[in-house]
Amino acid sequence: MIRLDLSREPRWLDLGHGVRLRVGPLTTALMAAARSDPAVTGLPDGASNETIAVAMAKALARLVVEDWEGVGDADGNPVPVTPEGIDALLDILPLFEAFQLRYVSKGLLLEAEKNGSAPSPSGTSAGATSTADPAAAPVPSAQPS
Repeated sequence: MIRLDLSREPRWLDLGHGVRLRVGPLTTALMAAARSDPAVTGLPDGASNETIAVAMAKALARLVVEDWEGVGDADGNPVPVTPEGIDALLDILPLFEAFQLRYVSKGLLLEAEKNGSAPSPSGTSAGATSTADPAAAPVPSAQPS
């Protein structure tokens, strides 16, 4: 069953290590916008899945992060949210992984569920028979004694 959250209110997302992000709800429009971000579309052909995931997460975060807590400069003074700051924050591996797990993956959950569905018994593969012939047993070679 799909549970719809019709709330469009921002919420606080705890990333651990004393960092919280105030994020807007993840929508299809935001995912599409993130995919169209120049940092994503400018990736070279054949970029690794990891490179794509980082670029997508940063593009999405730049769109949805409205505020944060627990983020400061080198002297510990709170800093405002900026696109550069968001990118730097997500360069910290545990925070990137928390953002992926607690925010991005929730948006991809339905896609994964859809791809994990079993084929329908009445689909085109139902009742299909193999057209491959079994391999013939090797013929022993006659060797002189």
